[in-house]
Amino acid sequence: MGKIIAIANQKGGVGKTTTAINLAASLAVLDYKTLIVDADPQANSTSGLGFNPKEIEYSIYECMVEGVIPQDAIVETTFENLYLLPSHIDLVGAEIEMINLKNREEKMKEALRPIKDDYDFVVIDCSPSLGLITINSLTAADSVIVPVQCEYFALEGLGKLLNTIKIIQTRLNTNLAIEGILLTMYDMRVRLSNQVVNEVTAHFKHMVFNTIIPRNVRLSESPSYGVPTIAQDSDSKGAISYLNLAREILSKNGLLEQDEQIARKSH
Repeated sequence: MGKIIAIANQKGGVGKTTTAINLAASLAVLDYKTLIVDADPQANSTSGLGFNPKEIEYSIYECMVEGVIPQDAIVETTFENLYLLPSHIDLVGAEIEMINLKNREEKMKEALRPIKDDYDFVVIDCSPSLGLITINSLTAADSVIVPVQCEYFALEGLGKLLNTIKIIQTRLNTNLAIEGILLTMYDMRVRLSNQVVNEVTAHFKHMVFNTIIPRNVRLSESPSYGVPTIAQDSDSKGAISYLNLAREILSKNGLLEQDEQIARKSH
């Protein structure tokens, strides 16, 4: 069975799309068939993987609102094992259109159900809000990763997001787990970055990933080339960090040890 991981934080600019693309690409490199679901009307994951949102025939919008089967919307990327369920600006109107629908919070869950088992991992890039689309994403997910930037307002709004997750766990998705809090945009030269790392780690302890994502030029550049950072420069600090994050998630889910055992047997 595939595992669905949502990348969520209502704050913009914390690295959600960067994390979605590069975590998914890293899982793909490690031979896990992975699907990115672009659940953000800005469609940054779609364009960041080299697709023009204006030229997309079907998107997650049509799957949720019009009943289009996801197989008709999913596209192959240029990256082996990596697939995309794209987005476009029409997704902005989905929240209004779904208001009067029955089980409106479960439209994404219903859309992904037929294809969930076709992938090892499904990574959902959520929009920077706590609106109906994000609630749909969290209702569909098995777990959630919360990116937190190593900057002054790092913890602002985090309590609200965690409260929303708790409500969803109680009312809509009792199986939703917090995969972890991911510290992003870390700059070891800046004292504030280290303070944020210490503060978040002290407050949330085991919920924080060991892997910390640094500020890195390649992470900023790669979307303009329409490829994950690991495809542009696999030796960059950004690419290596996301590969480490993928391994940490696999280890946490009991999959890395399994792969290592298979590798040892093959030798």
